[in-house]
Amino acid sequence: MLKRVAIYIMLLFSIALAEGKMSYIVVADSVTRMPLPNASVYDRNGKAVGMGDGKGRIHGIRTLSYPLTIRYVGFKDKKVLAGADTVFLQEDFSDLPEFVVESRRQKFLHILAYVREYSTLSSYTDTIFLFREKMVDFMLPTDRKMRFKGWNLPRILTSRSYVRFSNANGLDSVSDAVRHHFSWSDWMELPPGMKLPAKLRNVRIGQDTVCGKYSPAEIWSRDKGHVSVGINVLADMDSRRWVPNFSGFFSQNVDFEKFRMSADYDNVIADSITSFDIVGYSYHIESNGRGRDMFMFHKVDEPFFVSTEADVYVLDKEFITVKEAKKWYAWKFDEEEIDIYEPQDAPALAPDIRRLIARVDNIDRNRVRLDFTPDRRYVSQIDSRKNFTIGHRALNMLKQVTGISYFKSHRNFNRRWDEFRKSRNKK
Repeated sequence: MLKRVAIYIMLLFSIALAEGKMSYIVVADSVTRMPLPNASVYDRNGKAVGMGDGKGRIHGIRTLSYPLTIRYVGFKDKKVLAGADTVFLQEDFSDLPEFVVESRRQKFLHILAYVREYSTLSSYTDTIFLFREKMVDFMLPTDRKMRFKGWNLPRILTSRSYVRFSNANGLDSVSDAVRHHFSWSDWMELPPGMKLPAKLRNVRIGQDTVCGKYSPAEIWSRDKGHVSVGINVLADMDSRRWVPNFSGFFSQNVDFEKFRMSADYDNVIADSITSFDIVGYSYHIESNGRGRDMFMFHKVDEPFFVSTEADVYVLDKEFITVKEAKKWYAWKFDEEEIDIYEPQDAPALAPDIRRLIARVDNIDRNRVRLDFTPDRRYVSQIDSRKNFTIGHRALNMLKQVTGISYFKSHRNFNRRWDEFRKSRNKK
């Protein structure tokens, strides 16, 4: 009997070891044999499970996650089976349409791009997962002295969202919208222009590492006109120059646990990279909190965590005049022609994402609206019939001028919110 128990315990122990066994692989360029930093790793279900370090090494991947998918901007995706120690990726050049500057009147570069993002907002009890596809554009001036500055943040032209809500008990629901704006993707501008490291300025093929205070900050790779760079934004203060729009979040001491990005450029002939040469970029951001009120999502006094991972594919570049740029700014274009155009080199969606899309597409929206019961606490208590008299209208105008209406509404809102928070905490 004791022998059988011992054998059973050893069997369970061996299974636990097998499940918890970690693998170690290196991602490299198939031509130059140079490591590719910050490669993204997805498990057998298409879920992001890790990211490479500055030397192309991927640690901490469990055996049960295989087969893996390794993804790197500018390279073809590759499936990896258990037992592999080195993965060589083949370069995948994107064929962007050529553009020519015809005259000095064309002062702006208009860029259209496709974005695919995966964002998660989680607390100790609830999780919101967002998969979103969107078409965005950028308007970049060629002359900094111009009054009209355009925009370098991704402006959303059209999008499709698929949301899954789940709790600690395993219950979940889906939707095509979420009112909590927690994604980091709308803050990720085009990477600014940068000088190439000195070691890459006079060579056709090479690689260089820029070290931060405690770890590699930038990993550069050049193969003739193709340049790629991987950045660890948290390596040192100087690395933050790649994401100037996040300066406000850094000043608020938002607790970023991971902030890595990579960018891919083509047809680079000078000693610097610019937005005119960019083919695409990707990023992976994890933070404890969001640095905003999150529409009071965290008022139930529990911490929450945010993760955003996204790939941006540049689809088209065109130099245009100031007049044309202002038309785009004013949305004076045929919006019906703006649709989501998925690039050919975008990888196939993971099975979990396809199932989420199918669930959202099958929602019976008419039935949802009919079954919805409005919350009476948000219904106005004012009797509209009283407002027909001149006296009541004058009284209402006086309350607005003196601020009485604002004070009362603010007080009522706080009271109702306190009631809601207490009921949530009690539940």
